[in-house]
This record gives sequence, C-alpha cells and structure tokens, in this order.
Amino acid sequence: MAWSRSPRRKPLLVRGARQIGKTWAVLDFGRRAFAAAVHHVDLELRRDAHDAFGDDLTARRVLSALEVRLGARILPGRDLLFLDEIQACPRAITALRYLHEQVPGLHVIAAGSLLDFALRDYSFPVGQIEHLAMYPMTFVEFLEAMGMSVGVEIVRAGPQPQPEPAHAVLLDQLRQYLFVGGMPEAVQAYADTHSLLEAARVQRNLIESYRDDFGKYAPRADKQCMNVVLDSLARGVGQQVKLAPLARGYSDGAIRHAVDVLARARVVTRVPGASPAGLPLGASASGRRFKAIMVDVGLMQRLSGMPLEVEYAKKDLLGIYRGALAEQFVGQELLASLGSQAAGGGIYYWAREAKSSTAEVDYLVASGGRVRPIEVKSGPAGRLRSMRLLLEQHPHCAPGLVLSPAPYAELPEQRLKFVPLYFAGSLAGA
Repeated sequence: MAWSRSPRRKPLLVRGARQIGKTWAVLDFGRRAFAAAVHHVDLELRRDAHDAFGDDLTARRVLSALEVRLGARILPGRDLLFLDEIQACPRAITALRYLHEQVPGLHVIAAGSLLDFALRDYSFPVGQIEHLAMYPMTFVEFLEAMGMSVGVEIVRAGPQPQPEPAHAVLLDQLRQYLFVGGMPEAVQAYADTHSLLEAARVQRNLIESYRDDFGKYAPRADKQCMNVVLDSLARGVGQQVKLAPLARGYSDGAIRHAVDVLARARVVTRVPGASPAGLPLGASASGRRFKAIMVDVGLMQRLSGMPLEVEYAKKDLLGIYRGALAEQFVGQELLASLGSQAAGGGIYYWAREAKSSTAEVDYLVASGGRVRPIEVKSGPAGRLRSMRLLLEQHPHCAPGLVLSPAPYAELPEQRLKFVPLYFAGSLAGA
C-alpha cells in the first residue's frame, strides 16, 4: 500500500521461489487497492503477449500492444498492470525501465520465480525498479491462518515474558508449523482438515513440481545430480556443506553447479560463514564455507525422508530430527524478517576451527547497527561453549540470543538472553 501511494514509486519486482503465493498476493492486493482495473498478463501462459516487447520498447507502443491483447485500456494513475512470470519474457524486464521513465504515473508490478536465470543474459534496469523478496508463510502468518489472533499479537509484539498457558499454546502451535510449514497450499490443506497427513500429501506434490521444473532452471544441468543434491542438502541442514558427499559419483564441478542452480531458483539459501568482528558481515563472508537451508521447513522434512510418525511424537522441539528442523525454522524466519536484504545474504554463521577444538554459532545477523549472534539450543546456559567463546572474543556482540523452548529470560551476568523459539521472526528488537 505504501508503494502504491508513493509519488516516487518505481515498478515493483516481486521475487521468490515457485508456489509461495506471489500471484495470489499481488492479485489480492490489486483487488483491494485498485477498484478500477487490474490487468494481469501471465507471460508464461500468454506467449502471444511477448510481441508487445519486441525491438521497440517505447512505453506507449508497449502499452498499446498490451491493450490490443487484453481488449481493454490501461489507464495510468487508475489501473494496475501486473506482468506475471516475467522471466518468461526477458525483454519485458528491460521494458520496466521505459515504463517508469515515460509513463511515471502507471502502477506496474512484475513477479517471477526464475528471474535470476533470465537476468544473466539480458539488460537489467538498475536503479529503475523496486524489489520485494517474498517467502513462504511465516509462523505468525500461520497463526493468522489458524485464527489464533491472540497468538499473532503476542508474537508480533516481540520477545518478552509470557504466562505459562500462553507459552504452552504457542509452543504447541509451533510444533504444528514445523510439520505443516509455510507453503500456502499445505497451510490451506491443514486449515481445512487439521490433518498433518493431508499437509504432507501436498508437500510431496509440491516437491515433485519443483523437480519437474529443474529443466526450466538450467536445461544443461544434470537433473539427477540436482535431485540427489537437493535431498542431501535437506538432510544436512545445520551442517557445513562439503561438496563430495552431497552426490557420490559426480564431480565437484557438477555438484557445485547443482547447488548454484538451486540457490538461483531460491529453493535453497546458502548461509556463508562470517566473522562477527564488525559490519558489514558480508565483508568477511567465506565463499567456500557455507551451510544451507531450504525454502520451507515443511518441504525440508519431506525431502529429508524424516518419518512423520516418529519425529512428531518427540516432546522436545529441539529433539526433532536432531535439532535440524528447529534450525531450519529459525533460518527461514530470519530470512523473511530481513526481507530484501536477505536476498543478498542477510544471514550468516560463525565457525572457529582449531587443532584442539572447533566452535560454531548457528546464525549471525545485523540488526540495529550491530551484530547479533543466535544459537538454537535446548540445554542450560552452562553448555553454550561456542556462544561463550564468541562473546569472549567479540564482547560488542552481547547479549547472545539463545532460542529454545524455554521461557523468556535475561541473564545479564552471563551476557545471554533466552528467547522462546516462536519469537524467531521478531528478533530485530530483542
């Protein structure tokens, strides 16, 4: 809404993985904000509309050609033009610049799932568009879908002590979310049926649609290698990635290419290692050393082959799949809360390797002009050896944030703050 009202508005480019609800969100926004008309052009379905973006990208010619295809006038200042699946017509991406410069009153939104591939070979209108990174539904959005309005208010208010009954209810809802995930179709299935098995069926179908899309991601990539790498990354969430074990029998080059393709498709996010010594964190990030998280916690547990009936029965949220499900959840929430910043690598981790011992803290993020170290743990403060070592070497990072199922607690003498897991998406003010 703020974008639509801004006098300095530029075309808005909505980016994100497939099947996370980009089209629905834009159309829903359009219906509420543009009573006059929303002109939806799906450039993957409407190949006939591609000729509007030919050799002549003059804005008036482009709009005139689209009007002929749509059978309707496109009126600047009144209507919304929505160019969906814009990666299918890269010339349309270039045209965004001229639409902005020559018809500044026109509201234009573009969306795409595989934009990183299209942008490699075509002119990109740098400085002429605004970006919006979109992610699966967060935990607070899941609560909204479940009608848990009080829980929504608590989580959105940020980390603070809660009465035990509220704490218990939120942990129970978080357990459901860890298995349902945030893919809109899976959330809808669970909201309709309250069946985790039904949500799991949707997840399996979504995974197969992702696999079917591998040919679109990179026609020259080895699809079987990508399948194996995707499964291996899901099983290894929380661990530093070593290329060779990801796909036995394939070269490091083929595996590295598969990881790159999955990252460009936003199915996987690389989390680089970095130093907490100062900002920006990206200045010290290692290109070779990284961990990986999946696009969605629900899809991650299906890809990993985790037995639903066994893992769901575990009482400790951090005991589920050796704690990897909780670490995936926290990373996913951090990415969504950081927004567009995360698309360029907004989350990191810290690792120190020495001959005698190793130390690792799960996440580093920049917030409020400082580095915040985040550890996902179930144990008492006395067992946080890696966090204590980081704070000893980098005292400016205190307090260290420990996410766990435990109630909220501040331990200033230990430079630690314990935050319930369900607040992972609102740590900016912690």
